[in-house]
Order: sequence, then C-alpha cells, then structure tokens
Amino acid sequence: MKVADVYQQYFAALCQQNGTERRAVSVTLTATSEAGTVRYEAAVSFFPHADAEDYAVSYDVYAARELYAARGRRSKKREAALLETLPAQADALAASLGGSIFWDRPLREARYG
Repeated sequence: MKVADVYQQYFAALCQQNGTERRAVSVTLTATSEAGTVRYEAAVSFFPHADAEDYAVSYDVYAARELYAARGRRSKKREAALLETLPAQADALAASLGGSIFWDRPLREARYG
C-alpha cells in the first residue's frame, strides 16, 4: 500500500472537545493506492496549539471522509479537482465535530506531495 499526503496545511480554528479548547486544525487530502485502486480521503484533526511553536496534533478530535475510490492511479487533474472541493469538505467534517476552520488564518505554508 502506498500512502501520500497530496495536501496538508495547518489553520487557526476553534473546537471544544474532551474538556480542551482546540485552537488549530490540520487539514489533509491523502491518496492511497494499492493493487490498481486509488482512494482519496479528506481529514481534519483539531489540536490545542497552546503557543506559536505547538504543533502536537493529538488525533483525538479527528474526522475523515472518502472523496473518491476507483480502479486506476493518481491523477494530477483529479487531485486538482479534489483540492478545489477540499475547503467545503473540511468545513463539513469540522462542523460534525462542533468546530470551525479559519481559512483566512493559515499557521504554516501548505505542503503538497
């Protein structure tokens, strides 16, 4: 199985879970390919972000959704289309956890893979 983070970025956010205020979120689009099948998944993971250097993602406030799965391989065109829908998908995942993402306040530059 081959797993690649197509996109990952940290944003300021707000979510109250498990007695802890979460002030940041990791948003990812991951591609998994195995035996001629490719699968893309969007995920959000809220974490405390206690200070400017705190990027310890805890994964206890995490949600994911499969966006695409079919026979084939990774495609730049498909990934570009999925990246366009990622903010809406991530917002829906965040809302399911009772959180919100502040897209206008990135904490780090985006990483593409």
